[in-house]
Amino acid sequence: MPWTYRQATREWQAFLAEAKAAMEMTSDNAAFTAVEGVLRAFRHRLTPQEAVDFAQVLPSVLRALFIADWRLDEGPVAPGIRADWTAEAMALRPDHNLTPPNCVAATALALRKSVLRADIDRVLATLPAFAADFWSTPGIDPATLGPGIV
Repeated sequence: MPWTYRQATREWQAFLAEAKAAMEMTSDNAAFTAVEGVLRAFRHRLTPQEAVDFAQVLPSVLRALFIADWRLDEGPVAPGIRADWTAEAMALRPDHNLTPPNCVAATALALRKSVLRADIDRVLATLPAFAADFWSTPGIDPATLGPGIV
């Protein structure tokens, strides 16, 4: 049985704690909405095959969140820039959204602390060029990245 299925709760809790801390949030619910918005903003810019390829390297709960409520007729849209991705993430559930402006960077950091570097870099190399920027973590020592619970 793959680790990600056996340890799904531990992986998810570790990811969400990293995202919440990076966004300086205190609520799991608010962090969840921010992460969901970021994942949707990224997915919205991919073809279905690209999205499925990306999902394959995600921990199981994050993978489920990435594909949840996916409408295949909604994309892909132009890649845009970080400001576009952030605005889209912040627009999810506007009446209940406390997503901070650093949501994309914070989610990228949490993701890179949850996935093996070789796996994420391998899939990003197959995706459109914007994907590497979307999931970049400039200024972060690569030695501090990668899963801490495997």
